[in-house]
Amino acid sequence: MPSVAIQPTFEAWQAAARLLLAEGASPDTVEWREAADAATPAAALPGGARVPRQFLDVARQAAGASDPTRWAVLYTVLWRLVHESRELLADTRDPDVRRLNGLAAQGRRETQQAEMQAVLALEQAGGGAAPFVPKGAGLDDLRAAGARCEGCDLFRRATQMVFGRGPADARVVLVGEQPGDQEDLKGAPFVGPAGEVLDRALAEVGLDRRQVYVTNAVKHFSFVERGKRRIHQTPRLPEIAACRPWLEAELDVIKPAILGCLGATAARAILGPDFRLLRQHGQFFATRWSPKTIATLHPSAVLRGQDDAEQARLYAMLRDDLRVIATAA
Repeated sequence: MPSVAIQPTFEAWQAAARLLLAEGASPDTVEWREAADAATPAAALPGGARVPRQFLDVARQAAGASDPTRWAVLYTVLWRLVHESRELLADTRDPDVRRLNGLAAQGRRETQQAEMQAVLALEQAGGGAAPFVPKGAGLDDLRAAGARCEGCDLFRRATQMVFGRGPADARVVLVGEQPGDQEDLKGAPFVGPAGEVLDRALAEVGLDRRQVYVTNAVKHFSFVERGKRRIHQTPRLPEIAACRPWLEAELDVIKPAILGCLGATAARAILGPDFRLLRQHGQFFATRWSPKTIATLHPSAVLRGQDDAEQARLYAMLRDDLRVIATAA
């Protein structure tokens, strides 16, 4: 039985699993072993097996659990999705699916606990971006100071800090999650594919992008490298907390009449951890930054739709929520 040593990360498991699939290695022939100093597996060959996005989401959560059997469970479910049925995850009574879902729940709990501890430690130490944010500064001075921010480790790999763009007297502020690959390279928010979706939706509802202030909850690009590509990685709670002083400084200067949150990360940063985007989108709430705060989908969610019909449905949700903003503005 071959022993596969990986670093204890989802990305390391994913790369190793792709190679094992390509070799036709069934789950009962593989022994998974964690090793912090394990070599990074070689990049998988193109044309690998396609699996439902739901599996990738659940698998990433399960990878966050401390259970050492998680890698074997992940590979077993992956193997069965490829060789038995792509609809396997729908059978919630299946023992492997139940085990996977249990690990995902454990991973979510443990990840949240670890992140909350990190946030508390950050606050107690007075760390994060706060020491880099000049008191009472305008947007231009904030932007200049932001270029020197080292409030979290994201600055070490990102090309630059991506500050918000738009007029200081904007009535509407839109807050996304973080810059993407193109935003990181160009130094401006929402200038990549998701920005094109946002621009189209804003135009349809009659909002002039030039009159809207657009920014992100996290100002540096968080990513993992996959070959020559940089793949977006959702920022962790400590990174969101570390960057919060920049967002608060922007909102204190602008004092928007309407504050729009694009996506779950921005919504939870503004509206709290209990906010549920799919249930509460399109509704106004009062916050300390604006009497009319509202959340909708992130434009990138439209691009992730699995087919044309789903993309059209998600786009309509985003557009209709933006229309609520336009009407109120």
